[in-house]
Amino acid sequence: MAVRQAATVGTPGPRREEEAALLFERAHYRHDPRWLLPVTPRLCLACALELLPEPGVSLVRKKHMLSCFQDALMRHTSLVTQLVSQDQRVCIRFISVLFASPSAFLLGMVAAATVAGCRHCARDAAAHGLWSLCNMPSMRGSLATLTLLGKLVDAIPALADELVMEHGNLMEQLLRGLVYPSEGIQASVCYLYGKLYSSPVAAEMLSGHFREKLFPLFLSILDGAQTKELQINCLGLLRQLLKYDLFVSMIMNKDGLGESAKNIEGSSGDTSLPLVLKKLLLSRDETLQVASAHCIIAVLVHSPAKHAPAFIHADIPEFLFEHLSSSSEMLVWSSYNCLTLLAEEPLFFSKCHTVYGIEAVVRSLQGSLEMNNTELHKQGLLLFTEILTRQPEEIKLFTNSAMCRDAGRALQEAVSSPVLEVAAEAVKATSAFLRKDHQSAPPVQYGELRALLEAMLNRCAEFSQTLLNRRPLGHASSRDSEKAILQRGKFLLSTLEGFRSACRLAIEFQSEPSAQENPFTAPSAKKEDTLEAFSEFLLSACDSLCIPMVMRHLEQTTHPALMEVFLSILHSLFVIVPHMKEKFSKKLAASSFIRLTLELKARFCSGLSHSALNQVCSNFLYCMCLNLLSAPEKTGPPSEEELSAVSELLQHGLPQISSSSPESLAFLSDRQYMEGAARQRQYCILLLFYLAYIHEDRFVSEAELFDAVQSFLLSLQDQGERPPLVIFKASIYLLAICQDKDNTLRETMVSAVRKFLEGIPDLQLVYTHHPLLLRFFLLYPELMSRYGHHVLELWFSWEDSSCEELDDVTSAGQPALPTSLAVLFQLLRSIPSILLILLDLIYSSPVDTAHKVLISLRTFLRRNEDIQVGGLIRGHFLLILQRLLVEHGASPSEASGNLPLLLSLLSLMQLRNVSEQELDSMAMKLLHQVSKLCGKCSPTDVDILQPSFNFLYWSLHQTTPSSQKRAAAVLLSSTGLMELLEKMLALTLAKADSPRTALLCSAWLLTASFSAQQHKDSLQVHQTLSVEMDQVLKALSFPKKKTALLSAAILCFLRTALRQSFSSALVALVPSGAQPLPAAEDTILAPLRTSQVWSLVIGLQNLLVQKDPLLSQACVGCLEALLDYLDARSPDIALHVASQPWNRFLLFILLDAGENSFLRPEILRLMTLFMRYRSSSVLSHEEVGDVLQGVALADLSTLSNTTLQALHGFFQQLQSMGHLADHSMAQTLQASLEGLPLSTSSGQPPLQDMLCLGGVVVSLSHIRN
Repeated sequence: MAVRQAATVGTPGPRREEEAALLFERAHYRHDPRWLLPVTPRLCLACALELLPEPGVSLVRKKHMLSCFQDALMRHTSLVTQLVSQDQRVCIRFISVLFASPSAFLLGMVAAATVAGCRHCARDAAAHGLWSLCNMPSMRGSLATLTLLGKLVDAIPALADELVMEHGNLMEQLLRGLVYPSEGIQASVCYLYGKLYSSPVAAEMLSGHFREKLFPLFLSILDGAQTKELQINCLGLLRQLLKYDLFVSMIMNKDGLGESAKNIEGSSGDTSLPLVLKKLLLSRDETLQVASAHCIIAVLVHSPAKHAPAFIHADIPEFLFEHLSSSSEMLVWSSYNCLTLLAEEPLFFSKCHTVYGIEAVVRSLQGSLEMNNTELHKQGLLLFTEILTRQPEEIKLFTNSAMCRDAGRALQEAVSSPVLEVAAEAVKATSAFLRKDHQSAPPVQYGELRALLEAMLNRCAEFSQTLLNRRPLGHASSRDSEKAILQRGKFLLSTLEGFRSACRLAIEFQSEPSAQENPFTAPSAKKEDTLEAFSEFLLSACDSLCIPMVMRHLEQTTHPALMEVFLSILHSLFVIVPHMKEKFSKKLAASSFIRLTLELKARFCSGLSHSALNQVCSNFLYCMCLNLLSAPEKTGPPSEEELSAVSELLQHGLPQISSSSPESLAFLSDRQYMEGAARQRQYCILLLFYLAYIHEDRFVSEAELFDAVQSFLLSLQDQGERPPLVIFKASIYLLAICQDKDNTLRETMVSAVRKFLEGIPDLQLVYTHHPLLLRFFLLYPELMSRYGHHVLELWFSWEDSSCEELDDVTSAGQPALPTSLAVLFQLLRSIPSILLILLDLIYSSPVDTAHKVLISLRTFLRRNEDIQVGGLIRGHFLLILQRLLVEHGASPSEASGNLPLLLSLLSLMQLRNVSEQELDSMAMKLLHQVSKLCGKCSPTDVDILQPSFNFLYWSLHQTTPSSQKRAAAVLLSSTGLMELLEKMLALTLAKADSPRTALLCSAWLLTASFSAQQHKDSLQVHQTLSVEMDQVLKALSFPKKKTALLSAAILCFLRTALRQSFSSALVALVPSGAQPLPAAEDTILAPLRTSQVWSLVIGLQNLLVQKDPLLSQACVGCLEALLDYLDARSPDIALHVASQPWNRFLLFILLDAGENSFLRPEILRLMTLFMRYRSSSVLSHEEVGDVLQGVALADLSTLSNTTLQALHGFFQQLQSMGHLADHSMAQTLQASLEGLPLSTSSGQPPLQDMLCLGGVVVSLSHIRN
């Protein structure tokens, strides 16, 4: 009574009535409160036990109570469970009441839920349900019981085994339910069967039942099911059955069924599982389609080869391909799985299902990649990979290039996926996609393939960089680090395999003419989509992406499989881009790939392990070595015979090398008797060291290798063997490179090397260009005496570093020498006798080689002025010259094209001597021989005559007066030289603008020098030189462009002739054709005519206006000599010439050249000249005063000696005039004279008198004075 009141107090009217309907009011007051549910709905278990069996209570009320109880059980499971489990007897009583209550289905659900909450009552509930089921006359009311049993087994899986083992009659009741014409009951039976077969123990016990009775009946029910509930439960049972290989075999192989099974009522003998599942695939229900696909998967996972043909013959792949266009991700994923398993059966391809469905696969991939379902992406790519991999070559998968292009773009998008697993599957698919039969549909889409490979490589590089940049806070565990490295290695390996497939594709297409380029490209269009461009891309991509990624990975770990793929790629690139294989090989060798490959062989390929890697390493080294030897940088290529021998040597020896570097050195040093195979292995090791060292990869100790090579050569000598030329070349090179500066070979080793060399027909066959090899041959007298000339010739022929840019650099600003020249110069300093070999090379070598020798010697002599080698060089040169004149006396110009280079070197030797030197007997002999040589040449032999004239000119000017006299006498006695000079002077006007201009300059300078020296010392003349004065003046009046030096040389000659009053015994002035009758004044100026004087004056004025310093000096000197000549014969004419108004204008033009231009020596000399002839109209007293004021303000200590001398002469001229009335002017002059330093005490260093200007040796003092 208290409970009832508590239940009704404070409750609103409608709610109070609802709760009252849940309680059995007549009996509720007697019930203990513990049976009352504490939450809404306020149910009382005791009331339910009394109300449900009560016949006087309406059925509606009973159903309402059960419905509320079920709702409470779902919402408050734990409370209801506690309520029911308080007393097991109450729970069992409650279940028995439920079974006897109306609405069987609803009561069964409540009972199942109740038992699920109270598991210890399950067995009793099951037993009660089985008893109820067996006692039913018909299956009509069995739905609730079947449902209960199904839920019980679902809630308590162990119950399935008990039901099968302890209640054998259950199976007969279930078979009755299957044939009962109610799909609801059939669905419940199938559900219960599914739960029973989910237990492996029960499934094994029921295998006979399935074979004999269940299978054919069940398959017919599935085939004819109309309601979705039955279809789903049947498929659920099927999924459970398909977990076991036994049942799969039974279902897929009907022949194993018993006769009784085939005759069961309701079964259909023609029904097969593939056809049933095909029917479900054709349904429009997505759930059934997915379930059907899952069943197909469940069958195929057991044995695709055994069961796939049945599904293929049922045309199931066709419908699976159609389902790929579905919008359901689950259906598409399931279809992907089915097709992937079916693709393991060759019949799948021979029936051309892939050709039919590849378009659907590609489109499905494109669509799925836009979704966020990673598993869908992975499964689709897996299917695509399987199809691409297993598709037979004879059945073309892509029938047109458009479909192939779409597939490539889909893969390109997939490899760029940010999800690593998706990208990894896409990379595998890419590798399978790059197959010749997949890409052979014309035109080949090389551009698309390139984009795909770029995306793949960039994704791999991005992933590798992401892992490298990901630095966790604190110290990452080594396990995580190893996992990351392993993950990166796998992805890199897949990427490299894809790239290798691309390389294989490029090689295969080389033999396909139709694949070389797009045949549909217009002839005039630029052809970019070609195999050649694609091949070059592969090389570039490998160089810029693959190699750096692998090298970074190698810093952390080394995986043999990865390196095998990587080296096979490098090896294939030699074939793919044959015109770049030498360059690529050199880059690989310079990047230490010889070392890398040898380390891989030593680490992984010892014994018989990793034979595939060993073979790949050997093939790679073989090709790279042959490429390096075929196109060497620093030595001549071997002959075909040598290359063939080396090829055979490497092919047999490389696979046998798997030792570490120290082990290889020890093996190379072994002096025991070596048989053929061991010797070949030594040859291979030595050749690898040689190629590595030649490309600056010195991965073994130089000292150890030096000793090993010596031992190797001595071993050969001991056994009387002669190594192949390539091997001996490598040995010599390694000895030279590894030899320490302080370490030299023993005499026995030098003798062994010499004996090996004696058996070689040409040193070039074993020569490798390197400065240390040159040092090796020149360091040992035994080798230098025999091979020094040849090795120096080879060295200069290979030397490509030019010293021409160093040729004109003064010693104050010398740039660094190339290493090769530095070594040579060091040898020249320590062994001067090498200079004699170089002289021979200049004479006898080809012109380009001789030119390199000359430049090197010239640079050496200029940089090493402290080394006195002039006598050595001049003596050897004299011998060469004497031999040349004896052998080729008639025409020495044909003797050797290198003679001009020797003469240039001789001139250079003279220019090194700044001070005057006495000419010794050797110098006089050289002078005689050179003059004799010149006498045998014609004016066209410019290359020989120019350095010869320079030498003769220097000999006359850069020596003592006594030597000058002897030298001039020797040269004047050479009639051939004099005749040549006469011819040269006659060519002046016609050839002034030709390449002989420099030679003409030297000819006029020599003539002026000879004339001055002959006139001074009254030397004997054997041949007179005839000069036409009119032609000389014409050359000065109409000078050609860029002939200032030639004009200065002619002026030197005229100055000398004027000072001698044209009385030289050497030079005779001859008229130019018929001359008019001389006037009276011409007689006074003879042999000059007045017109010639004015022509010369005008010419000098025009030349002065050019403001060339050297030419201006020569002009002023010639004008001084002319005025002296005129003054001696007619002072009036001299004064008239000096007082010309044009002279004032000329002087002001010269003074306008810049600030303090009056301090230029030629201007000072010109003003002095005008002052001497008192030409006030040219230079007034006021202007002289201005000049003196400027001199007083100038810093005289900065002036050159030449300027000071000219200034001193100017002051002396003013002082000698004695008509300065201005006292202040006189004081200024006196102060200037006292402040004028002597020429010898000037602070400026003296200028070098002998210079080489435009190839012409010139004495500045000769030009000036």
